Amino acid sequence: MYSADFHPDWKYWFDQLDNSVKIPIAKKMKQILNGLPARHLGHNVPYFIEEVDQYRICYRKDDGNNIRRFYFVGTHKNYLKWIHGEGANIK
Repeated sequence: MYSADFHPDWKYWFDQLDNSVKIPIAKKMKQILNGLPARHLGHNVPYFIEEVDQYRICYRKDDGNNIRRFYFVGTHKNYLKWIHGEGANIK
């Protein structure tokens, strides 16, 4: 099992979600923390992505420290804006 860590912007994105969506997002995050195999974005983008219906969760893995750091959650449309904007440059 992995520990969760959150980028400071995570709360902003999570708070944008409708309450009915937060439950399935939380379930998927639990799966990620339990070692769900990750899908890498590729194209030199250092994030992994999981889908929950039309929503996306972006995170990074730190297997050495057993941590998953969450960066973004939102609709596919917002995900595209995030990944092509400032979000892709967060270190």
